[in-house]
Amino acid sequence: MVQADPNRAILPSIAELPCSDDIPVDNENQNFIPNLLRFLLQVIWQDRIDWFYAVNMGVYHTTGVNPRVPIVPDAFLCLGVERRKQSLQGRGRSSYVTWEENYIPPILTLEVVSQTYGGEYDEKMQIYARLGVLYYVIYNPEFWRRDQHQPFEVYKLINGVYQLQIGEPLWMPEIGLGIGRFHCASAPVNQEALAWYDATSTRYLLSEERFAQEQQRAEQEQQRAEQERQRAEQERQTRLDAVSRLLSMGLSVEQVAEALSLSIGEVRSQLNP
Repeated sequence: MVQADPNRAILPSIAELPCSDDIPVDNENQNFIPNLLRFLLQVIWQDRIDWFYAVNMGVYHTTGVNPRVPIVPDAFLCLGVERRKQSLQGRGRSSYVTWEENYIPPILTLEVVSQTYGGEYDEKMQIYARLGVLYYVIYNPEFWRRDQHQPFEVYKLINGVYQLQIGEPLWMPEIGLGIGRFHCASAPVNQEALAWYDATSTRYLLSEERFAQEQQRAEQEQQRAEQERQRAEQERQTRLDAVSRLLSMGLSVEQVAEALSLSIGEVRSQLNP
């Protein structure tokens, strides 16, 4: 867990630190998956200002050998911090510096394993454990056999040690979200991806999925309205067809109108000229 550093006064400021390790990603999933989760989170938590989520941004901390050397997750989530840091006057964070964030570590980190192994199951896991990251998500859809792991794993830090969690989507009560895989069929994307889930294991939809769902709901409502209109018209026609029969039985126009819930004008319109 991150602890306040007695040498805080000599630690560099955010302006003095590079924003990342400048190592390019070596497959598009390392951009697509983290950013998809970010876009979803911006909708899910649009009214909250106590969280920060970043993609490929350096996290500077004091639990390693050199506080000037960051760990750069493919993505990370922090809670209990400003969404936009006021002290930066709207510029936005260029990196996440724990000693400028009340020593609050990320509550979740995500690593998307690539062809070039990056120590996701050993070195990075040790760093995140020292840092105090509660949930560590490793997504490895292509190279899991090589690494002798599962394609999707979530670890939770318990007594300083990461323990593999069971279940998918995995509910994370400390975050108030679940995470798991789904098939993203939205054009132009057609692949497996990660998404957030609610407490009932219901996936939060993409914007295009929400639009399609709302459009389908509107079409269904329109169909129901048309069916109701046709039903009402059919019922009215049935009552109009009964006018001549009741009149032939000797009922007056007024009596027929009352019996069939028709206006006198509607009854008279059915009389033979």
